[in-house]
Amino acid sequence: MADWANLLEETDVAIAKEVDKIHITEDSNKSEEPTPPAPAAAAVAAAAVATENTPENPSEDPEKLKAENSFFTKVLRSQLVESKTEVEIQQRDPNSPLYSVKTFEELKLKTSLLEGVYGMGFNKPSKIQETALPMLMCDPPQNMIAQSQSGTGKTAAFVLATLSRIDEAAKYPQALILAPTYELALQIGEVLQRMASRTEIVVEHAIRGKRYARGTRIGAHIIVGTPGTTVDWVFKLKFFDPRQLRVFVLDEADVMVSQQGHQEQSIRIKKTLDPRCQCLLFSATYEEDVMRFAQTVIPDPILIKLKREEQSLDTIKQFYVMCNNESEKYESLCNIYGTITIGQTMIFCKMKTTATWLLKKMAEDGHAVAMLTSDISIEDRLVTLNRFREGREKVLITTNVCARGIDIEQVTVVINFDLPIVHGSGTPDMETYLHRIGRTGRFGKKGIAINFVDNAETLRMIKQIQNYFNKEIVKLNTDDSDEIEGLVC
Repeated sequence: MADWANLLEETDVAIAKEVDKIHITEDSNKSEEPTPPAPAAAAVAAAAVATENTPENPSEDPEKLKAENSFFTKVLRSQLVESKTEVEIQQRDPNSPLYSVKTFEELKLKTSLLEGVYGMGFNKPSKIQETALPMLMCDPPQNMIAQSQSGTGKTAAFVLATLSRIDEAAKYPQALILAPTYELALQIGEVLQRMASRTEIVVEHAIRGKRYARGTRIGAHIIVGTPGTTVDWVFKLKFFDPRQLRVFVLDEADVMVSQQGHQEQSIRIKKTLDPRCQCLLFSATYEEDVMRFAQTVIPDPILIKLKREEQSLDTIKQFYVMCNNESEKYESLCNIYGTITIGQTMIFCKMKTTATWLLKKMAEDGHAVAMLTSDISIEDRLVTLNRFREGREKVLITTNVCARGIDIEQVTVVINFDLPIVHGSGTPDMETYLHRIGRTGRFGKKGIAINFVDNAETLRMIKQIQNYFNKEIVKLNTDDSDEIEGLVC
């Protein structure tokens, strides 16, 4: 048993070292591009072996999938969504004036931080940053719970606010950022390091595989970590004193507070903080019960959130197509591809077997296609995503593993080969639907979402989705070429 445990630990360390080599930046492909995956035919064969005839989510650990999805939200992002929707703000004192900024100069940042911001390609604050940053950076510090759609600059907002609170001369941890997975922690750490590149601020990662001798005192200014490792560093190894922290951030808070283990560990750390420590929760979505819980954890927070009707991007045209079976769905797909010119497409399936079948059919018909499911390792998924971003494959077939995960400007069409359904309920999964169709219409461009409907039950779900988001979903006849051509008008 001891040998097995040692082997497992060595394996975890090796994986952590490999992930340390992954740099998800605009330049990473030029110098450290991983070996390209096998051609489509070989990929089909490999996928068929690994695939089970079960839905993606119920067959996997739902907490693991949700945490991994959080990581992919931040992968491959090089631009921000140009969102024009207004945010809803609730603050402690309703009579207090609200401030917003249109330029980063208005925040009166240190020159070194301002240079870091512009060095990352941010020319002006996004909508969420316009509103959140003045409140995040005001004195005295204010706690905040913020919700905004994917791609709007949440990470850059709390990173910039955190960096602005750091005293570079004080060589001890002054900020702690927690994320649900070590991959996401590494990604946040990279953003911190890039934005702080003109400063002397040091960032450390409290993740699996990072080891220091007992008695070590961490001298980094900011720690980014996962809850489990951070709890060990604080309570067992005493690497730093949480009472000295000025900023405490929970990223992807809907994941962090909805998972029992992460929830307990995060609360345990939170209880050790100085009452003056600024506490921030950021996420793309909050279910009502999670929001209520978050408000019990964060005292007197400012709330920034989107109204439900503003969560669905106005730039996305939504359609549905009536089909009787998977063969008719594929025929409709071929009609769409044969009639109009499409940039890149994401196709969502419920079953892994459906995804594999579709991959094989499209590859046989000559399409440059790739597939992502939870069977594939995170490292290999990153390789596939990079290839898709570069346009080596025009079609990405996936399950909910990527519902939250890609921001690529060239994605013009999202197809729900199967509608997302709340497991065991027979009702549409509104949150997943929103994230799926949000893979198109990025950066202010127009996008198309097409839903394949194969029976009266799924047609009823389409009506429910339409009513929920108050957005029309138009019936599309894929046998009519003129009607298909109208999609691009």
